[in-house]
Amino acid sequence: MNRLFNTIRPYAWGSTTAIPELLGTEPTGEPQAELWMGAHPGAPSRIDRGDGLVALDTVIAADPAAALGEATVKRFGPTLPFLLKVLAAGAPLSLQVHPDLAQARAGFADEEARGIPLDAPFRTYKDANHKPEMLVALSPFDGLCGFRRPTEAAELLDTLGVGSLAPYVDILRAHPEDRALREVLAAVLSADPDDMRPTVHDATEAAIRLAASPGTPYAASYAAYAKAAHSFPGDRGIIAAMLLNHVRLQPGEALYLGAGVPHAYLDGLGVEIMANSDNVLRCGLTPKHIDVPELLRVVRFEAGDPAVLRPEAAADGEELYAAPIDEFRLSRYVLAPGAQARRLDPSSPQILLCTDGEARLRTDDATALTLAAGESAFIPAGEHAEISGAGTVFRAAVAA
Repeated sequence: MNRLFNTIRPYAWGSTTAIPELLGTEPTGEPQAELWMGAHPGAPSRIDRGDGLVALDTVIAADPAAALGEATVKRFGPTLPFLLKVLAAGAPLSLQVHPDLAQARAGFADEEARGIPLDAPFRTYKDANHKPEMLVALSPFDGLCGFRRPTEAAELLDTLGVGSLAPYVDILRAHPEDRALREVLAAVLSADPDDMRPTVHDATEAAIRLAASPGTPYAASYAAYAKAAHSFPGDRGIIAAMLLNHVRLQPGEALYLGAGVPHAYLDGLGVEIMANSDNVLRCGLTPKHIDVPELLRVVRFEAGDPAVLRPEAAADGEELYAAPIDEFRLSRYVLAPGAQARRLDPSSPQILLCTDGEARLRTDDATALTLAAGESAFIPAGEHAEISGAGTVFRAAVAA
């Protein structure tokens, strides 16, 4: 068991205050977007076993079976199959979607065969893995997730009163669900950005007005789209975003985002876990490359209400966020002072993250570690440990 020393990623959309407040540190004035915990080569956590700080991916590579357990290595290879983060959105992230495993493998192989450098701005696939993910809110958290039903999206667009949106409204009302959503998204993202700018401007102004009108249907959604437009004025992705459900999570609630589901995080602090991948296809709200044909191949044009998850009671006080994925399993412990210590399942590698209060970890060989809010630890597979204290701890592991 080792304490993790983690990297904060300073992406432009990050909050300047949320992660410092979690860690109890002074804000730097610069955005602090993500705190990474894991062995992703982009920013691996580090541990100290007495010889100075060493990257966790280096430790795992030296003896994968000892760190991950033979079962995990057999299933996923000699790498930690998940990445855990604290995500602090102070401005909207790009509207995006992730491929499934077959799409990622085929896309990565194709771009490798064509000799496209990994760091090329028009490169789509950075690795051959999929990127299912889950986010649990630590504060009220706004996001966009999955397509609205076409009739609902048509009503929302029509209410804006912008004449140039009328063709999209007609398509949404006239065609079957998957065809309607596909045609409108393709039309929006294929349109000339300069030609779309007046439409986006008028739609944004209308959204601002409607968000402030008492009793207006979709007022909260209009406010969310207006916030995104403030960060990306004139971006045609604003119209694409209006096809998506707006969702507001309360602390402790979660979203699971599988392959092909378009989404964007808008504002708030949360714990995020994902498969160890960096494959993102962008749909808008970004100055970065948008590969429209590949995007349309990957997106699942399925409408419906976003499924908000709540933790389910599991064994020994553990609360599980159930998800249909093998690479990760996310749960939490709400620790009460004076309560009996809880044993942790040692069958897989795990990362423990304290998000409030204090957690005490102790292994069977009497190694002890105390975690304050924002601190984390890595426990190798096979190492028996227990947890106690007063606070909330998230546990990331490999699914059984």
